[in-house]
Amino acid sequence: MTQLPYQESLSLPVVAAPMFLISGPRLVIEACRNGILGTFPALNQRSTEGFGDWLSEIEEALRDATQNDGRPAAPYGVNLIVHRTNPRLAADLEVVVQHQVPVVITSLGAVSELVEAVHGYGGLVYHDVTNRRHAEKASEAGVDGLILVAAGAGGHAGTLNPMPFIAEIRSFFEGTILLSGCMSTGQNIASALQMGADLAYLGTRFINTEESLADAAYRRMIIDSSISDIIYTAAVSGVPANFLRPSLESMGITQEMWSQGAKVDFGKELDEARAWKTLWSAGQGVTTIRDTLPVAELVARLKEEFHAALREQGRWLEVYRA
Repeated sequence: MTQLPYQESLSLPVVAAPMFLISGPRLVIEACRNGILGTFPALNQRSTEGFGDWLSEIEEALRDATQNDGRPAAPYGVNLIVHRTNPRLAADLEVVVQHQVPVVITSLGAVSELVEAVHGYGGLVYHDVTNRRHAEKASEAGVDGLILVAAGAGGHAGTLNPMPFIAEIRSFFEGTILLSGCMSTGQNIASALQMGADLAYLGTRFINTEESLADAAYRRMIIDSSISDIIYTAAVSGVPANFLRPSLESMGITQEMWSQGAKVDFGKELDEARAWKTLWSAGQGVTTIRDTLPVAELVARLKEEFHAALREQGRWLEVYRA
């Protein structure tokens, strides 16, 4: 287990993952106030200036915030898309450095210059990966943690089983390991630790919170869905990702279309960004999501389930003694 610099402020080993068009200041603030690391994508704000405003709002809300037991609020983080197609990267990174954002999550590229910039003020960089090759490149760039996006995760998921995936990455990486994919309960969080992760990275479960930016119909669809309703397809962006079957069907995307290996041509009326707003993503963890709660109530439930799972695991020691 890796010792985290902010360990004492966590009530659960959980990150509320940054979700495109879903995560905003309210969700981040409530997550941190309840002892989990709250995050959001910089691109959820339409401009770099607006991004800076969101950071100021979050920092002001968390400045003197404490949890119910008196501990300080957990840190927050932002997600930056490190890719040549993101014209805002340099400007957004400058704002990140100005605000000294505690945790920066990078996607689609691990760049040592960015890592150095964040390390320059004492921040941490976590990078999401779906395979060993990308993990090795990120490790060489000096990141502090790797987010292993396993099979069944929402958004651009990988295809690897989490157990061998964690074991393989642990064979060469000594930093923090975060596991992403299909976790919606406290028992799932306990299982992630048992597999060797340091933190559980939950996205889909936080769509169904009162503080998320998700449409009410989106939340309802998650409640009504099961594991068989999650479709892994490249039809939306050209890169495989998991989507809710009913949202694909509502846009006229048939099984034949989502089974093909290429992006569907949505036409000029519907570009990719709007497609993600209309075509709803979710992970296989929907199968255990049956309600929408305030973040505080959700975290309290996850804590109760997590502690119960650990106690149950401890009881197995009496059954299978050394």
